[in-house]
Amino acid sequence: MATALKLYILSEEAPEGETYMTNQATDTDPLIIAGRVFFSRLIIGTGKYKDYAENAAAAEASGAEIVTVAVRRVNLSDPSAPMLVDYVSPEKYTFLPNTAGCFTGEDAVRTLRLAREAGGWSLVKLEVLGDEKTLYPNMPETLRAAELLVNDGFEVMVYCSDDPIMARELEDIGCCAIMPLGAPIGSGLGIQNPVNIRLIVEQAKMPVLVDAGVGTASDAAVAMELGCDGVLMNTAVAEAKDPLQMARAMRHAVIAGRQAYLAGRMGKRLYADPSSPLAGLI
Repeated sequence: MATALKLYILSEEAPEGETYMTNQATDTDPLIIAGRVFFSRLIIGTGKYKDYAENAAAAEASGAEIVTVAVRRVNLSDPSAPMLVDYVSPEKYTFLPNTAGCFTGEDAVRTLRLAREAGGWSLVKLEVLGDEKTLYPNMPETLRAAELLVNDGFEVMVYCSDDPIMARELEDIGCCAIMPLGAPIGSGLGIQNPVNIRLIVEQAKMPVLVDAGVGTASDAAVAMELGCDGVLMNTAVAEAKDPLQMARAMRHAVIAGRQAYLAGRMGKRLYADPSSPLAGLI
């Protein structure tokens, strides 16, 4: 009798002689952004953790290959102070500089140009916020900044509203990934407008990733079941009571949601449909 093949997915270590599957996507189903191939569909942020060590452990547990990095001024007063790169290596992860905290297109463009000068990064995440209370995207400023950045040679992943028209305009500008919010940043409310997210997914020729609003694993699974190509999150992991455990849960959820989307769910019915045939009963 042939020995059954076991896949130890997401485990820290597989028993000797068994198969250890580390990737969230297979070689036939990778995530491709701006021509770059990734085998994780989960992107996590690098803010709000109690320290860099916890941040690094959560990134490892999540299986993410991309981490977002807010561009900040260097601490010149204490150059010996610990830095993110001491714990989360840019040789292991793709750093995605973002414009968190920018409220004008000019600030966002300037910030990313500085990031390119400092680290040579061309793949970036653009976000231009409308106000401090909601952190909702300012779409006119976002569109203007996106066009400037694309024309300047950047590969722009863009945080935007869940408006299919705005998403199409960003794609027409040349953004390499569309990132509609699921709910306000840091709210943990989950996907509030699944209809619009699905419309954006159906019309897009570029990857669509839900960015913001995810609170727990089921929210990530819902985003993936809608057909999104990935999920970006920060607060959901960093502010969990056990960030490492939540990072693992999110890793599972993204995989499960993607597999469910590819499998194609059953149709919904108003009435029951028996699993076993009713004919031939004794």
